[in-house]
Amino acid sequence: MSMTKTSGQTIKPLFDFVLIKPLVAETKTASGIVLPDSAKEKPQVGEIMAVGPGGVNEKGVVTPMVVKVGQKVMYKKWGGNEIKMGYEEWMLVEQKDIMAIVE
Repeated sequence: MSMTKTSGQTIKPLFDFVLIKPLVAETKTASGIVLPDSAKEKPQVGEIMAVGPGGVNEKGVVTPMVVKVGQKVMYKKWGGNEIKMGYEEWMLVEQKDIMAIVE
């Protein structure tokens, strides 16, 4: 299990939850048009800041974590919960909502 400390709080994900800091969204389109905050799409790629110890299935067997702190991952657009970390919004998602590791 890992944890992260920010804004005076320590976050330790439980079970198979993963704390992700979303990467900054693009502020311009490919053609150079500047996007206002209301038009920006939330990023689906972020850096893992902390991971839980693993989930437990119906038979009581611990499912190991595949991801680790420091990896960049792509997660489902509508999965997880937004949490406020200081002035930033981070995501707390289940491991099953992570679709890929970005290298």
